[in-house]
Amino acid sequence: MGTSISTTSTANIARTTRVQRAYNALQAYRDSKLANTLFTLQLSRSLTDAGSSVRAITADPGFARTNLAAHVGGPLGLVQKLAVRMFNDAARGALPSLYAATADIPSGSYVGPDGLQHLRGYPTVIEAPQPARDTHLARQLWDLSAHLTNTT
Repeated sequence: MGTSISTTSTANIARTTRVQRAYNALQAYRDSKLANTLFTLQLSRSLTDAGSSVRAITADPGFARTNLAAHVGGPLGLVQKLAVRMFNDAARGALPSLYAATADIPSGSYVGPDGLQHLRGYPTVIEAPQPARDTHLARQLWDLSAHLTNTT
C-alpha cells in the first residue's frame, strides 16, 4: 500500500470568487492550499472508486516557525513575527506530514494539529475546512488538471 501526502494550511483556506484581480501573494498562497486539498480529496475518491489500496491524505502543519513568510512586511509582517512565538516550531510543524505517512488512517483523511484552532499542537485527524469539502469544485479542478496535463 502506498500513500500520497499533500501539504496544506487550514488557516489559509478560504473560498474565493474567481475574478480578474491584481496579483496578491497571500491570496495566491491561499488559493494554492485550497487547490492542494481539493485535489487530494478528489484523488482519494478516485483511488477508492478504482479499488486501489493507495491512500491520499492531506497534512496541515498548522502555524509553524519557519522562514516561509520572512519576506512579508508591513502590519501583516509584524503580526507574523510576534504571533509566531505562540505556535509550533518547525520540527513540530513537520509532525502532521510524518503522522499522515506512517499512521494507519484512511484515505481522504485531513491531519492537522490538535490545539488552538488547529494552528498548533500534535497531529490528529480533523475535518477538512468547509471550502475544501466542495466535491463539485474538486471534480472541476480534477478535470481541468487532467485536461491541462493531457491525461484524460
